[in-house]
Amino acid sequence: MRRSRLYENGQVVQTDFPLSLIPSIKNKRNKFFWIDLVAPTEKELAVIGTELGLNKLALEDAFAGRQRPKLEHYESHIFINAYTARFKRKSKKLASEEIAIFVTKNGLITVRDDENFPIDDLLRRWDDSIELAYSQVTYLLWGLLDVIVDGYFDAVEELDLEIEALEELMFADERVGIEIQQRTYELRKALVILRRLAVPMREVINPLVRQDLKQLDSAMYPYFQDIYDHVMRVADWTESLRDLITTLLETNLTIQSNNMNLIMKKVTSWAAIIAVPTAITGWFGQNIPYLGFEQEWGVWASGGSIVVVSGILYWAFRRNDWL
Repeated sequence: MRRSRLYENGQVVQTDFPLSLIPSIKNKRNKFFWIDLVAPTEKELAVIGTELGLNKLALEDAFAGRQRPKLEHYESHIFINAYTARFKRKSKKLASEEIAIFVTKNGLITVRDDENFPIDDLLRRWDDSIELAYSQVTYLLWGLLDVIVDGYFDAVEELDLEIEALEELMFADERVGIEIQQRTYELRKALVILRRLAVPMREVINPLVRQDLKQLDSAMYPYFQDIYDHVMRVADWTESLRDLITTLLETNLTIQSNNMNLIMKKVTSWAAIIAVPTAITGWFGQNIPYLGFEQEWGVWASGGSIVVVSGILYWAFRRNDWL
């Protein structure tokens, strides 16, 4: 599956154009294009690579996948590997999709494994910012990176809301311990994955901000600076949420420990109360003569002692909030 767009003088003039058109437009100053490849074969990548002069190692990375987020600068093009991120509320998991990006003088080529990338958001971002199309391929790259980083923002916001819900559940009157532990683990795992995807993007965006790449239009550098600021905010936000989820985990353990202490106090209190009739009936159950032996008042004395002493202990424990 493949999508493509051909721009001329800042306007879209053709969509889904054939690859055979590349030789006639790749060196045109007033034309630039975008080609989107989904699960391409190695041969298809090789054909485009040969036509546009793409580096063989970069093509291998794009085909093999599972690369770290990075930016590699070659003589004729730039190669960027990045990941999207989106939080699934139902499963409480963070999903990501890898995307390889080739940036030539007047072309942007994206390579993906599946259709999970929010391609409609990307097209909308380009169409809504068509006034920036004078920067040609730099404008296309900005829109793509902006959509990816906005996905990080959406994910970290969702995680923040989930942590707030977890806080409410943790301090609810009826706590479900296993659910709290499970959700804490899931959120912590999602934050670790998000950090792994977002933090390296600082090194990807940084060369774009420093104006080190000749393939890009310098007029778009402020927009890349804005993306860089967003990446930094996502990284800081992710770190703070990781600290918060760690604090919640420790708080949950503290609450469990306090509840256990409360239970132990109650058990100990009832054990002390139960020990009173046990001791008294044990005393009056001796098989040797004692005060009140074989006397009716001895029965009343033992029963009364049980009630009085147990009542005093119950009152004392209630007063000290042990029961």
